[in-house]
Amino acid sequence: MEIRDSEKLILLMLCDLYEKNNIEGDIDHNFIRDAIYEHQTWAIPWKHSGIPFEHQDTPSDVKTVFDILDMWRVIEYSYAELNEDEKNKLAVDAEPFGRNPFFRGFDGNNETNLLVATDFIINKLGRFKEFKRRDLNSHAPSLDGYLRMLKIFTPELKNNMGHPLSVEQLTLILLEKRHPSNR
Repeated sequence: MEIRDSEKLILLMLCDLYEKNNIEGDIDHNFIRDAIYEHQTWAIPWKHSGIPFEHQDTPSDVKTVFDILDMWRVIEYSYAELNEDEKNKLAVDAEPFGRNPFFRGFDGNNETNLLVATDFIINKLGRFKEFKRRDLNSHAPSLDGYLRMLKIFTPELKNNMGHPLSVEQLTLILLEKRHPSNR
């Protein structure tokens, strides 16, 4: 959602009025305030989908974050469905990424916009609740590895028809975290 600076100021002043007067309306004024301050105004139509906003495309980096979160949701679910022998096989076959794989977030120094969007999606928009209460700062660049993983994940997921990924599929996907120059 595109909001001009003057409109941001007006919205923030309205949020202050809501708060000072203890107004509990249909619009979550704290969410609006957070969306403005954290540069996540794209999320306002997502949160308030009943309002007929003009259609605006979701920013490409936010779409990427959603794709990555979807991928990790399936990876973690699939891993949880494995038996102990399968988990041990994955740990060996996808070394060092196959032991208890979980979403580690994005680098707070070099991927800040992705980290902020991820935190907003999970903790403010209320999506991907299984990732709530996690430290989402990976402390290392992660995007390139996730994008390589997505290239393998997307066709594998389409072939799976909603079932958990197999050990072999998880291995293929997780090994993509390793940079090609280190293979």
